[in-house]
Amino acid sequence: MNWNLVWPILIVLLSSTFYNICMKSMPSDINPFGLLMITYVGAAIISAIIFVFVVGPSDVGTEISKVNWTYIILAFAIVGLEVGYVFVYRAGWTISTASVVSNICIACVLLIVGYMLYKENVSLNQVMGIIVCMVGLILINL
Repeated sequence: MNWNLVWPILIVLLSSTFYNICMKSMPSDINPFGLLMITYVGAAIISAIIFVFVVGPSDVGTEISKVNWTYIILAFAIVGLEVGYVFVYRAGWTISTASVVSNICIACVLLIVGYMLYKENVSLNQVMGIIVCMVGLILINL
């Protein structure tokens, strides 16, 4: 197994696990946008420290100048994702089901997006996987 393929997925797995635990454990009486603001201030500080450490102080301006339009769309997407999960858990979804349902739906949508926007090949196995996922969604939500 190629470690360069494994370690990023392990980071996603660990982070997603803690993410969902934190979202499910959030106090129900806190305004989700206030909590997100505080969370993102903390995330910005952590990111800034790591960023400067990785690129070096002298290259910070050069790296920032490479930013394009995607940052603003990504910011809206992140806020939507975060507040969506807050309301998913407040609506009563269980931690085990909400994540599975959302990730299956995301995988199916991204397969279509990959095909339509990026001309990625879609194999028969992937189409069968989508069908299996849809059946799984039905079974999970019964």
